[in-house]
Amino acid sequence: MTRRLTVAVERFPIAGAFTIARGSRTEAVVVTATVEDGPWRGRGECVPYARYGESVESVSGLIEAQAGAIADGATRSDLLTTMKPGAARNALDCALWDIEAKRAGRPAWQVAGLGAPTPAVTAYTLSLGEPEAMEEAARGAAHRPLLKVKLGGEGDPERIAAVRRGAPEARLIVDANEAWRADTIRANLAACAKAGVGLIEQPLPADDDGLLAEIERTIPICADESLHDRAGLDALARRYDAINVKLDKTGGLTEAIGLVHEARIRGFQVMVGCMVGTSLAMAPAMLIAHHAAYVDLDGPLLLARDREPGLTYEEGSLVHPPRPELWG
Repeated sequence: MTRRLTVAVERFPIAGAFTIARGSRTEAVVVTATVEDGPWRGRGECVPYARYGESVESVSGLIEAQAGAIADGATRSDLLTTMKPGAARNALDCALWDIEAKRAGRPAWQVAGLGAPTPAVTAYTLSLGEPEAMEEAARGAAHRPLLKVKLGGEGDPERIAAVRRGAPEARLIVDANEAWRADTIRANLAACAKAGVGLIEQPLPADDDGLLAEIERTIPICADESLHDRAGLDALARRYDAINVKLDKTGGLTEAIGLVHEARIRGFQVMVGCMVGTSLAMAPAMLIAHHAAYVDLDGPLLLARDREPGLTYEEGSLVHPPRPELWG
């Protein structure tokens, strides 16, 4: 029987709003690719991201354009050469991993030749807001061991201090989403050091981050928007200490596995991250989470409604590997 590809656009409400330096939204719009072959079915989910020139329509179109290739037996390796890194390839790559595992009757981690995934503590994200609101949000999440704090530029030292007051015991990551500038980065770094922040994501714009090679710092700096796949690793030398691996950037689990391996050889710390999506989008990333110093797979925790079945989040922040009925 010929393989068949279908594409669906789905909407999941966010609990409240999710706000970062580039804007705010109240729902997660995801694109799902499903590959069917006889009794087997594989699924993959992606989240189009406007920052990278993606839209729901463009990503859906890129996936649909692969219907003929998928029907003819295109493999994950084929996609690495015929599609660019990004959300569309991620959905297809993960769907092919899923169906390959189900056809083999083995979990995806075995098919990939990886170690068995284990439960991991995920960061929980606090949206950007006024210091008072962020302190209140931090107080409500203070029982979580790891918080990721969204920052936005002007007023960030006050935000960092407010979150630390609200959650005095939690480990902190901050994510500026490219909002800092040369004239503010030193004061912001000092505020982060005072608050005991453990990692800083993408403080400067990806196309204007050369200062990171010169500036003194005591906190590791993590590349997010500055890195998508292995081809970008050379440019990070001396600027970054860590990388955020997101499947929607790498274009799927296949490239992500290679990226994690190469990054660790080069001495980078690894963070496994996500866009705001459902458990289906988080599930493949769990296969590489045990290689990460930081895990940020909290997408479902930010939603008002997740898929059923979804991932299990024990006591909120301990995320368990996916069951086969979800993925892999």
